[in-house]
Amino acid sequence: MKERCVWSGTDPLYIEYHDKEWGVPVHDDRRLFEMLILEGAQAGLSWITILRKRENYRKAFDNFDVKKIAGYDRRKIKSLLGDAGIVRNKLKIAATIGNAKAFLDIQKEFGSFDAYVWKFVDGKTKHNKPKIHKEIPPKTAESDAMSKDLKRRGFSFVGSTICYAFMQAVGMVDDHAINCFRKGLII
Repeated sequence: MKERCVWSGTDPLYIEYHDKEWGVPVHDDRRLFEMLILEGAQAGLSWITILRKRENYRKAFDNFDVKKIAGYDRRKIKSLLGDAGIVRNKLKIAATIGNAKAFLDIQKEFGSFDAYVWKFVDGKTKHNKPKIHKEIPPKTAESDAMSKDLKRRGFSFVGSTICYAFMQAVGMVDDHAINCFRKGLII
């Protein structure tokens, strides 16, 4: 039996996410936007709640097409607020639209969101060596800097803890426990 990070538990969806996605470097702007939005949607909730709703989010938010989301109008917002498949929080929905607009600005300035966001870890995955889950910090100097800069650029629901979870999710940081079978597989 494979040893995994303890947080992955026994839920098959969580295990699949741990085994195939968490900590794998992502350089695709659409996927980076999706993960940033989903991490923000998680605020105050558990990650498994968001994972279970991820396909609904993809449908509701046009597969995270940033340009479409940036143009959402009141009618679309009303539709989203009535969609039981997502977290129906007015502030989080408004943040998604506002973040899409700010995301497009970053793409114009840096050529891609990927080029912008990976600069916070000098373009390569930071490999930490936690023995147990409790050794993983909720935020770091890098996530503090990312959060501060994203907020300055008009993003919301991007506090330092959300940014650190995002960094872990998209492989900017490898926080797999040292006894986890995934440790060391990420370059």
